[in-house]
Amino acid sequence: MSQMPIERWMRGLALAGVLLCFGVIVLGAYVRLTDAGLGCPDWPGCYGHISPVGAADSPASQAQFPGRPLHEGKAWHEMIHRYAAGTLGCVIIVIAALAIAARRPKAVGAGFGLLLFATVIVQAVLGMFTVTLLLKPLIVTLHLMFGMTTLALLWWLWLKLQQPGGGSVHLQTVPRPGGASWAGAAAEARIAYWLAVFCVVLLAAQFFLGAWTSANYAAFACPDFPTCQGAWWPHTDFRHAFVLWRGLWIDYDGGVLSNAARVAIQLAHRLGALTVTLTFAGVTYFVIGRRSLAGARARAYLVLGALGLQLAIGVSMVLNTFPLWLTVAHTAGAALLLMAILALTARLHTMRALRAA
Repeated sequence: MSQMPIERWMRGLALAGVLLCFGVIVLGAYVRLTDAGLGCPDWPGCYGHISPVGAADSPASQAQFPGRPLHEGKAWHEMIHRYAAGTLGCVIIVIAALAIAARRPKAVGAGFGLLLFATVIVQAVLGMFTVTLLLKPLIVTLHLMFGMTTLALLWWLWLKLQQPGGGSVHLQTVPRPGGASWAGAAAEARIAYWLAVFCVVLLAAQFFLGAWTSANYAAFACPDFPTCQGAWWPHTDFRHAFVLWRGLWIDYDGGVLSNAARVAIQLAHRLGALTVTLTFAGVTYFVIGRRSLAGARARAYLVLGALGLQLAIGVSMVLNTFPLWLTVAHTAGAALLLMAILALTARLHTMRALRAA
């Protein structure tokens, strides 16, 4: 297979992977929010069968889980999520195989393909432990974090493959700054790039807080906004709020923390959101306000749009008492914000590399 068809295949597979991964993340949120995470108490099947239909027709299989009677609706939610995740895994395996098999010069290195493959394997193991360890918050949180990591890798791959030559950009695609020295423009591109990288790291920390909030059923701890239970700083218990490991065989379905601990988690999540908002606003203002970074301006506006959408969803979710569709949309908005900041980072990475040459 020649290099060009491989690049075309990888471009198509990367796009399919991005769409599938986005869908898997949203489906995962729906499963979690409909309390269907243990809809099938075993893994990878459902009561020992490949679908809830087989489980419904087999009372003997259901009898093996006396504390978990079959709820077909929840079982279907969980299995559809698993089917989608399995399909995504197959797509990533093909991408990894093509990355390894491609002749030089390679559009995507074998190392990147292996990283994608390792990530999806870890994600599958976390999916198994999510069920078998009874929704342990640390595992649920890591499961979402690795889901977002998978999306980030696939999206970065797709962005890379959009560039001519599978990663190299011609110099004329980045306009030379008018009125500023080339060295000054290079310095601004370098600063903007590392600021964008910092935004990605900060967003990852916020993802952890959001996942921890959901895994501990802490969203309802603050049913009002901008205050929490009518106070700016209600009674909290941070000492118990972020204990990562509480032992095995504890059923976390519905949560085990006190109200004060859940309030602490929710407040941490809100403070994280404020930090992300101020940081992202500052970084995008830096990019938009410099003529030398005009080539990244559109993506900076995209970041601002995704940030505004996520904030609107988050506030509306609280004010409307957490309707399911808005709560699921909050996870989708987080994924879109991740894609937007990575798109900006990729553009700044290219501009930095060109101006450093």
